[in-house]
Amino acid sequence: MAITKKEALDYHCLGRKGKIEVTSTKPCLTQRDLSLAYTPGVAEPCREIEKDPELAYNYTAKGNLVAVVSNGTAVLGLGNIGALAGKPVMEGKGVLFKRFADIDVFDIEVNSEDPEEVIKVVKLLEPTFGGINLEDIKAPECFQIEETLIKELNIPVFHDDQHGTAIISGAGLMNALEIQKKQLNKVRIVINGAGASGIAIANLYVELGAKRENIVMCDSRGVIYKGREKGMNPYKEKYASETKARTLAEAMKGADVFVGVSVADVVSKEMIASMAENPIAFAMANPDPEIKYEDAVSVRKDLIMATGRSDYPNQVNNVLGFPFIFRGALDVRATAINMQMKVAASHALADLAKEDVPDSVLSAYGNEKIKFGPEYIIPKPFDPRVLLWEASAVAKAAMDTGVARIKMDIEEYKVQLESRLGKTQEVMRFFINKAKARPKRIVFPEGEEEKVLRACQVIVDEGIGTPILIGDKEEIMGKIKDFGFDYADKAEIIELKNFKRFEDYKKELYRMRERKGVTYSRAGELLNQNRIYLGTMMVHMGDADCLVSGLNKYYPETIRPALRIIKTSPKHRIAAGLYIMIFKNDIMFFADATVNIDPTSQDLADIAISTAETARKFGVTPKVAMLSFSNFGSARHPLSDKVRKAVEIVKEREPDLVIDGEMQGNTALKPELLTNVFPFSKLKEKANVLIFPDLQSGNIAYRLLERFSGAKPVGPILIGMAKPVHILSRDATVDDIVNLSAIAVVEAEQT
Repeated sequence: MAITKKEALDYHCLGRKGKIEVTSTKPCLTQRDLSLAYTPGVAEPCREIEKDPELAYNYTAKGNLVAVVSNGTAVLGLGNIGALAGKPVMEGKGVLFKRFADIDVFDIEVNSEDPEEVIKVVKLLEPTFGGINLEDIKAPECFQIEETLIKELNIPVFHDDQHGTAIISGAGLMNALEIQKKQLNKVRIVINGAGASGIAIANLYVELGAKRENIVMCDSRGVIYKGREKGMNPYKEKYASETKARTLAEAMKGADVFVGVSVADVVSKEMIASMAENPIAFAMANPDPEIKYEDAVSVRKDLIMATGRSDYPNQVNNVLGFPFIFRGALDVRATAINMQMKVAASHALADLAKEDVPDSVLSAYGNEKIKFGPEYIIPKPFDPRVLLWEASAVAKAAMDTGVARIKMDIEEYKVQLESRLGKTQEVMRFFINKAKARPKRIVFPEGEEEKVLRACQVIVDEGIGTPILIGDKEEIMGKIKDFGFDYADKAEIIELKNFKRFEDYKKELYRMRERKGVTYSRAGELLNQNRIYLGTMMVHMGDADCLVSGLNKYYPETIRPALRIIKTSPKHRIAAGLYIMIFKNDIMFFADATVNIDPTSQDLADIAISTAETARKFGVTPKVAMLSFSNFGSARHPLSDKVRKAVEIVKEREPDLVIDGEMQGNTALKPELLTNVFPFSKLKEKANVLIFPDLQSGNIAYRLLERFSGAKPVGPILIGMAKPVHILSRDATVDDIVNLSAIAVVEAEQT
């Protein structure tokens, strides 16, 4: 992706200068707030921390604060540009910490090339931070600085230039070797670049299983061999080889793996051609690799290649490492980031790359096909699951090796991490856990659809339920195999031509619809021609517990069979479409947004009661606002009168339900307005259930909020039905299918 100089400069200077700011996490709006934030209230936590320094993690931001420290001596591909010129990079590092792992950062630029001075500055800053990320410090000074600080500080210290590339490329190497059917302890590896990254890569590869004697390291002078004197230091000496090779070209002959952390264009096509069968080349110099991707693959079709660039497959991007490594280390208050934690991070990334890729990631990368293989050996940076997999692996390794100061249940920790991804994950984890307690049979009429098959892998892995897939068995089994899924023996596949209960279903459908225009032969045609009829009948006949469908049909086509066969529950007159709107720190329930175009007062009352019941299932105490353009009779009109009458009906049927209306949207969401202007209202707090007066207003509202506020809608959830049937939107993602399936399973438990 090309960007211009002007774009880059404008990005950094337009509006608020730079890329970061400090925001308050506590209110400071009143005199009382000020007294709590500063004097005299601040004295209390000071006294407690003086008595017990560990309480700093309770009363301050220390536990979520990392220092990004640099002296600007090795900034990206720019070299020694100095501390101040390196500041934009350090600010950028802070942005990545916050974006990917919710970690706060102060960037510290130290104006000295003396390693002892850098060490002294960082040591003096230890009380402020929970961890230290060293950045863009040249070798060999970076080794001395990191080693000394690790020994002398009681918080984790991590030099990303060394270990980040090592950890991510290590994950990619393990997967590439698996695909190429080679073993790490037997392959010959050539590393070009003997600076911070090259040495760290060699160290980590050895920890992962490579043999030190199988590694040949090169620098700008050529091969680092036993007896070489020029350009040596103790770190290079460790990898001096017993070899006759003196040049990079000679070293690469017959090599299984090439790893470049050096400069552009030092590897030729001939060098790649000279490598062993099924070679691996990680050309990671930035912005231009040691050999262009196109040149390398043009001479070796059996090559697996990675670079540091996003415009080629297999990007080795350090953002896959440092935010999540620090997240895990900070959360267990680790005193160090040791080798076992780095190895755990590599294995977590390698394992994650073999999992099915979620739609959110596919969307971020242009909906391209992403599947474990030669062009996908490392997870994508925008994969939200990296936080869960890597941070939890690092935290576990810290606890297992005794550097963690607090212990936690790793499964509970994963739930905590999930909540950092947003309220959506927290809310849906609640339902998924409930579903896992009593899994049910979920029928999917669109059994061959790729999204359905991918969702079923998650459903089986999570233990949500047993998928029932309607469709061509050979096609479904073939796709399951092609996708690399492992649930073929855990799903039931229904082929209409072999369905033994077809005649029973036909008779029952005819019985139900014989006085509504359906003949006996037509009943058979409906089952044959419309899988949704078959799936809905499976739920009706007790052969499935719930249905999720609608990917390849319009909403009315899907809901019609459900209303004709399942029907509404005895308690409710009508069905309705509910969306759960999930904001950063809040959830709300919107109805009706999909079914009833112009509901009556009775309809609105029923929708309000059904929606309140659903809110309770999510553990939310409903506070219902019946919306209109009028506030409590301020504008008399048949439309507002309809809403007012609905409120009266609900209060008569459900006297304990907190509900009021008719009211405008801002009234429903501003408690102070209700208290000061409408003190008679039963609704004393902000409403969390909004009942719209008609379908168009509900549908427009949820779509605008999704677009402009970033709210995540979960749904549509079809409420008021006798048995759980949920209709997907045609643009539903795999996550949407999984979420609705979990909701359907929980509802099936309660019907």
